[in-house]
Amino acid sequence: MIVADKRPLQDVLANLEGFERVLVLGCNACVSVCEVGGPREANLMAATLRLHAKTGGRQLTVGVESLERQCDHEFIDLLDEQVGEYDAILSLACGVGVQLVAEKHPRLPVFPGVNTIMMAATYRRGVWGERCQGCGACVLDRTAGICPVARCAKRIFNGPCGGSSAGKCEIAGDRDCAWQLIVDRLTALGRLDDYEKIVPPKDWSTARDGGPRLLIREDLQP
Repeated sequence: MIVADKRPLQDVLANLEGFERVLVLGCNACVSVCEVGGPREANLMAATLRLHAKTGGRQLTVGVESLERQCDHEFIDLLDEQVGEYDAILSLACGVGVQLVAEKHPRLPVFPGVNTIMMAATYRRGVWGERCQGCGACVLDRTAGICPVARCAKRIFNGPCGGSSAGKCEIAGDRDCAWQLIVDRLTALGRLDDYEKIVPPKDWSTARDGGPRLLIREDLQP
């Protein structure tokens, strides 16, 4: 899932300075799971903004809504009749949601209420680990389901760099060496021979290095 973290309150307040009617817009998808942008957090943010305004003697009207997802037009369209009541939106969705809401309402300032961090797995409540960087050409079939793009600090594709120690990365000493994990899993699967296969240089044209990507599924087109 996409994991986000709380944006510093001072940054949020600075963005909303001068606005009198603000809609705090939560999202029921990924940011809800990581407890930073769902309905509960949206209500908490709204309460915080109201309290800060009252303490500062400022007039501020704060509304709260939450959409099933802010990354789909069909849900954003549900706001059409309400946005006219506000002069700014504080979106607690990931960066995708913020951008889509802004595109839908180009004359209305839309500000991020969270910082989008990564695509990650949940280890336990409050702890997430990056698992994918969306490179567009998956190599997990060759690496026993462990991604060297997201989990190796050097993005190495043909074995460890030689700098790891006791199974830990030399760059981030508290992190497991991705290639140690790969070798261990290949061994457990009886596939260690796969380790001997040389992987050619990766084609990064499918990654975002060439700019924003667009995926079109022809079989889903009307």
